[in-house]
Amino acid sequence: MIQFNRFVLPNGLKVLVHEDPSTPMAVVNVLYDVGARDEDPGRTGFAHLFEHLMFGGSINIPEYDEPLQRAGGENNAYTTNDLTNYYCQLPADNLETAFWLESDRMLSLAFSEKSLEVQRKVVCEEFKEHYLNKPYGDIWFKMREMAYEQHPYRWMTIGKELSHIEEATLQDVKAFFSKHYTPVNAILVVAGNVQTEKVRELAMKWFGDIPSGNRYERKLTAEPEQQEAKRMDITADVPVDAFIKTWHMPSRLDPDYYTVDLITDILGSGASSRLYQALVKEQQLFTNIDCYHFGSSDPGLVVIDGKLVKGVSPEQAEAAVEAQLAALKENGIAEQELQKVINKTESTMAFEDMSLMNRAASLAYYELLGDANLMNTEFSKYQAVTVEGIKEVSRRIFDEQKSHTLYYRASNKPSSVLVEAGDEEEEEEEEEM
Repeated sequence: MIQFNRFVLPNGLKVLVHEDPSTPMAVVNVLYDVGARDEDPGRTGFAHLFEHLMFGGSINIPEYDEPLQRAGGENNAYTTNDLTNYYCQLPADNLETAFWLESDRMLSLAFSEKSLEVQRKVVCEEFKEHYLNKPYGDIWFKMREMAYEQHPYRWMTIGKELSHIEEATLQDVKAFFSKHYTPVNAILVVAGNVQTEKVRELAMKWFGDIPSGNRYERKLTAEPEQQEAKRMDITADVPVDAFIKTWHMPSRLDPDYYTVDLITDILGSGASSRLYQALVKEQQLFTNIDCYHFGSSDPGLVVIDGKLVKGVSPEQAEAAVEAQLAALKENGIAEQELQKVINKTESTMAFEDMSLMNRAASLAYYELLGDANLMNTEFSKYQAVTVEGIKEVSRRIFDEQKSHTLYYRASNKPSSVLVEAGDEEEEEEEEEM
């Protein structure tokens, strides 16, 4: 049970405090309720661009990293389609340094043509390195465009097109900042060797005078129900053939989310999973195969992907995958297999909660979902999943008419590139280094 206190400043900033006197450290986590789904379709990649710009200095603090490092701290950030999260860890005795840094860039981020140009070049190089020039780098551009026709999940956090970042203007950037990076659209979590009243005092001192801004009301276009299967077959200069298939799944707060989460573990999480045992070890069709999902706020995707053994065609691979899915839909699973993945989920959640930084990030995320206490009650939802539920939900999710299949074939010429297993997976969280 993760204990925490919650209060809201007059300007609308939500503050959560998790006291842990067992550590000498403190974590300050600021989550902004903005992700790639909140971008203009003609100006994508801005949420991720801002992840970089926020480290470029504010009006009163030209260098963000330098004073934090002098205080013994470290920091990072990540952007997803749903949110942007900034966090730092430092000795609790130096807690006020983090408040000073975070509040100044929320109040007065330094905007200049020079800083924009520097960060724009960084992001453009990242786009080219990871998505244009990397083997299989464009898989998720193609898959998302197949899977989503209306919803903004149809583009990645890095952006839909390189030109959107290349052509970003200072005016565009300032407008995006004033719309989203405000107290009323943020959640501040302070965790570690801290006291709630001291945090309240510091929050009022450093954040209390920042204008609240306008609460961003999200009005996204819902993705219409898919009526027929979608397929794509491409050939590129890659080492081996790859296969990837996705299906739509419920949103993060849907009761069936927990069943889907366990289904992906059963099928493709680790060497003991069904797909790995059958298709890698026994039938030797894949060199590696995974089943996972994007636990996105709006309805997301279940994914099965892998690299094929040379000589195995994508058609053979797909038929073998479909046979495994048919067995799951027809026969379900035994109670023992279900309990195994529930136990694994429990141990994973417990391990993650050992990290102070993870606890702070989780509190912010669950508060964004509606109530930070969800992180204390969520495991009971996994315990409530039944073998009947696994069968019923798998039949509904793995509907061929609602699938998206991509064959990524290696060209016949000798490949000039090398790639490691798993490199085709989407870089869903873009991290500032």
